Amino acid sequence: MMNKSSFRASPWLGAALLLLAPAVFAADAPVKPLTRAHAHNDYEHTRPLLDALDRGFNSVEADINLVDGKLLVAHDRRQTRPDRTLEALYLDPLLARVQANSGRVFKDGPPFYLLIDCKSPGTEIWPVLRPMLERYRAMLTVFKNDATETNAVTVVLSGDSPRVVLASEPARLAAIDGRLPDLEANPSPHLVPWISEDWTRHFQWRGWQAMPAAEQQKLRDLVARAHAQGRMVRFWGGPDSEPLWRAQFEAGVDLINTDKLATLAAFLASRNPSTPGH
Repeated sequence: MMNKSSFRASPWLGAALLLLAPAVFAADAPVKPLTRAHAHNDYEHTRPLLDALDRGFNSVEADINLVDGKLLVAHDRRQTRPDRTLEALYLDPLLARVQANSGRVFKDGPPFYLLIDCKSPGTEIWPVLRPMLERYRAMLTVFKNDATETNAVTVVLSGDSPRVVLASEPARLAAIDGRLPDLEANPSPHLVPWISEDWTRHFQWRGWQAMPAAEQQKLRDLVARAHAQGRMVRFWGGPDSEPLWRAQFEAGVDLINTDKLATLAAFLASRNPSTPGH
């Protein structure tokens, strides 16, 4: 039987344990996907996509500009770099992840959302983006006129999106991020599965003191109406703070927008975020 003194006298055993240590400590627990976490302007983080995935974010946003026939990721054209393409920062890493995780971004996880914000005219972007997405068809959700065939990654187009062009296609690898007027027009949820809006255009509350009861009801009614039509809800532009996150979470807002990945992840992880908001 080995006692303390014999352990000290056995340097080979200590060396063996050191060799084994990396394998033992590298086996971290799988990241739990946070189905209601949306990484706004994700590409501005140190490790685009990867920082969000490491914290369980199940939705990320990439702004794209069409520059010399390439789709470059940046908030505006002046900030683009030729190496920061949509494929390199998002599509290729997502494909690798899906292949490694048996067909999901998070192993056994829900569909993942890639929101692509078109900063160049959508009618110019789509002829370049469409064949690009075709190369990743095996992992992408397919939208048809009367059905959605969900896959590992769901692409939604925002900004100057080519809505009219997409609506004319019987099957497409992207859908449209709608606005509040879409709740009146009620287009097919297979074309417009999301409603996104600027918080400050519709709500006066900025997170100080209690949220007025009238605005709470307005938020709940808006979310309920979107859900009744089969759509998800997201807001941008509001205070990136816990009071607003809490109000949206409790009202059933599907995707809570943030630039503060770690802080929102901690907030949602304590509130059973894998349960859908509707």
